[in-house]
Amino acid sequence: MKNKTLIAGAIVVAVLTGSLILGHTVLAKNSAANQETRAQNSLKANRSAAVSQGPPQGWLISGPGRVEPYSEDIKMGAEISGRLKSVFVEEGQSVHSGQVLAELVNDDYRAQVASAEAAVRQKEAELRKTINGARLEERREAFSSVEEAQAVMANAESEMRRHQKLYDAGVISQEEKDRFDKEYEVAKAQYQEKVESHTLIDGATREEDRSMARANLEDARAKLAEAQALYAKTFIRSPIDGTVLRKHHRAGESVSNGSTSPDPIFTLGDTHTLRVRVDVDETDVSKLVLGQKAYVTADAYGERKFWGHVVRIGEELGRKNIRTDEPTEHVDTKILETLVQLDDGSALPIGLRVDSFILAANGTEPTRTVSTR
Repeated sequence: MKNKTLIAGAIVVAVLTGSLILGHTVLAKNSAANQETRAQNSLKANRSAAVSQGPPQGWLISGPGRVEPYSEDIKMGAEISGRLKSVFVEEGQSVHSGQVLAELVNDDYRAQVASAEAAVRQKEAELRKTINGARLEERREAFSSVEEAQAVMANAESEMRRHQKLYDAGVISQEEKDRFDKEYEVAKAQYQEKVESHTLIDGATREEDRSMARANLEDARAKLAEAQALYAKTFIRSPIDGTVLRKHHRAGESVSNGSTSPDPIFTLGDTHTLRVRVDVDETDVSKLVLGQKAYVTADAYGERKFWGHVVRIGEELGRKNIRTDEPTEHVDTKILETLVQLDDGSALPIGLRVDSFILAANGTEPTRTVSTR
């Protein structure tokens, strides 16, 4: 009997203990739910206050960016199509403005230049001859021709007169007399021709002759300039002081010049200063100001920060240029390209994707961010 009483008492104690534990569990769950509700209401209130009062002091904008050279990427191609004869530089090599980077096969262009130079020399000689007139020897030769023709004409005239008298006396026929008349007319015409030739040689040159000679010389010089310009285009020269970022072709390969299908030989860039092109979300463009401090980070460099400042803010919104690997990224949002110039000494590979952070105008670095991703 006593054992039954003890068993019944133990059961009652167990039931009471279970009820107390269950009650505490329910109260704990209700308390946690109430705390979560209060936290959510507080977060909503804070967001509403932030929207109504604007961003807190020390805000920053974050977004994806890509490292580029100070000059941006410069694609160097040939102005004329052809085959590469020589390539003189390699990737990573520093070059200076005007340096020859490559040369096309240009034997035909060089021959055209030589031919045009010869034509110029010929036209220059013709102009000098036109301006100076005939030499003294040519003048004397022309005068001698006139005297010779005059003597021949005088002799023909004498023979004509003598045969006229013989014809009048009935000694010769009409046919024979006419033959000597014609010989005199021919000699007279030849004399006139020699006189005109001597006058042309001995006299001053005409203005129209000098003008024509000058025009011929100018035309020859223009053709020479054209040949030289084509020949110069067979040498690919660097337009800047910079670095060869990429070499797309090698000696022996053909290159083309086409506006529809660019065919660069090199990619150049001025890397003495680096810049980062940042995609800033359209909702944050009003917060951008030239000169704002900024920094970038990259996975390859851990927590290291590369500092700089905003040097350019785009004028037109567009689609995103840089894609991240985040699955939640929005690709249909509009962005404004912003350029951040990194401080001297920042060494990052060209084309590296980075995370960019633009600080407030006072230069402070907050704990909250406004992400553009």
